[in-house]
Amino acid sequence: MRRNLARGSRHRGSGAGYHGIRNAVLNKAALAGLSLMLAACAATSQRASREAAHPAEIPPPAEAAAEQKPSQAQIMIDSATSMIGQPYRFGGYEPGGFDCSGLVFYAAANAGVRVPRTAAEQLEFGLKVGRAELQPGDLVFMHLSGKELHVAIALDRQLFVHAPSRGGRVRVDSLLAQPYANGFIAARRVVSVSTPH
Repeated sequence: MRRNLARGSRHRGSGAGYHGIRNAVLNKAALAGLSLMLAACAATSQRASREAAHPAEIPPPAEAAAEQKPSQAQIMIDSATSMIGQPYRFGGYEPGGFDCSGLVFYAAANAGVRVPRTAAEQLEFGLKVGRAELQPGDLVFMHLSGKELHVAIALDRQLFVHAPSRGGRVRVDSLLAQPYANGFIAARRVVSVSTPH
């Protein structure tokens, strides 16, 4: 009898009942582990959603802020083009009326560049550049009918802004159009395109 009980107890653990209990315990542990993993994933997902909804504000580098400042050439162009429509006035160099060199004088001063007041003096100021090398902000000089010397501010290699002549208004014209195409005589660079103001 004792032997049978001993044998029964020795084999009891390997019976069908033991395997069922063992599998149930393992399944329960696996489910608990899976539940923990799912909870961790959900928490990570919620944290990622919150971070996406409220991204950290990162200030731009100091160099990038400096690069966003307009150049002297751009300030000069903006100043001149803001005067489009102003009347031509001989000797004028401020809003209300400009002559050609007065518009240059006004726009350059707004950019922090002191150029001479007359077209003849401006023709000797700055760095000489060729027509094919024109950059925004360069001064363009022309001989036109009825004017000894005319000066304008280049917007690019073709367009320029100027105060044309008596009875006219500040406007944009092209070096490809007459009489400007044949009137070009020189160009001068008075500001650096890349120099921040």
